[in-house]
Amino acid sequence: MTSQLFTPFSLRSVTLANRIVVSPMCQYSATDGNASDWHTIHLGHLALSGAGLLVLEATAVELSGRISPGCLGLASDENEVALKQVLASVRRWSAIPLAIQLSHAGRKASTRVPWQGNGALTPEEGAWPTVAPSALAFNEGDPLPHVLDSAGIGRMREMFVTATQRAARLGFDAIELHMAHGYLLHQFLSPLSNQRDDSYGGTLENRMRLPLEFFAAMRAAWPADKPFGVRVSATDWVAGGWDIEQTVALAHELQRLGCDWLDVSSGGLSPQQEIPAAPGFQVGFAERVRRETGLPSIAVGLITEPAQAEDIIARGAADMVALARALLWNPRWPWHAAAALGAQVDLPPQYQRSAPQGVHGVLIQRNS
Repeated sequence: MTSQLFTPFSLRSVTLANRIVVSPMCQYSATDGNASDWHTIHLGHLALSGAGLLVLEATAVELSGRISPGCLGLASDENEVALKQVLASVRRWSAIPLAIQLSHAGRKASTRVPWQGNGALTPEEGAWPTVAPSALAFNEGDPLPHVLDSAGIGRMREMFVTATQRAARLGFDAIELHMAHGYLLHQFLSPLSNQRDDSYGGTLENRMRLPLEFFAAMRAAWPADKPFGVRVSATDWVAGGWDIEQTVALAHELQRLGCDWLDVSSGGLSPQQEIPAAPGFQVGFAERVRRETGLPSIAVGLITEPAQAEDIIARGAADMVALARALLWNPRWPWHAAAALGAQVDLPPQYQRSAPQGVHGVLIQRNS
């Protein structure tokens, strides 16, 4: 039987060679938001992985929206030029479609990089003010974020739109808007972090208002023939927080506005979360979104085995699967999955003799 994981999938004008997506992964290796040689190396080898789509890490629409001082940005001409150089190197050697995940960390900004201990930066370490829908810190003892007023919301919307226009100039094939993992747009969605009493808070309709307005403005600024998706957290894993029922309601509204996929993750909003992590533990969320809305979905979270990924696609639980840590550990995961599933995958001609003895008919040599 033909492997369903290795069948093509179309999103507007972009056709993925297979259903494997390289998930956005923060690298904390930029300077002032500028992509570095590390990004060339990191993206370069993942671009040769044989996956169907490569999504760049969460990229801040303003520098104060970075999670850490090492996070990538697309907030200035300098950021754009630096990223353009990296993309030129990657594209010279790989035809994989490239997407960028645009984001703003909100109250979760201004933190140390993971290998320096995470946690909020101190003033001596270069901390900067953060913003949020309400004056509620993420961790107890963190500085309180500034509440976005109507003027601040308008400026923020323009920053998301401007970053979208920069992404279009850079020739990205797709955009993913980050509404997950406790960052700014997720903060507006969840009643745990949004305690406003204006038109952007309170009811579900009000809490969805700002993320939907931002999406609509960005979709209008993005080429109509190119796909635009959204990453969401399907649940906060905290009682009284954002949940799958609200996620489905959001998916319906995003679909109406021209969203092309929902990348369905979970958690990240509250330190009180209790996540029952296990292989494929989030797949059911992607399946429910797909079943109840018809919107293409991406399943994520502890998907590590080829047979596991094949089953998700074959039974219609999701249209695509996204891998992160598994691809860092094994950047040739799609090659090995193709071998295990009797499928074929693209590779550069420089690697055409790399298959171990006894592995035949798996690798397709690219003519460039």
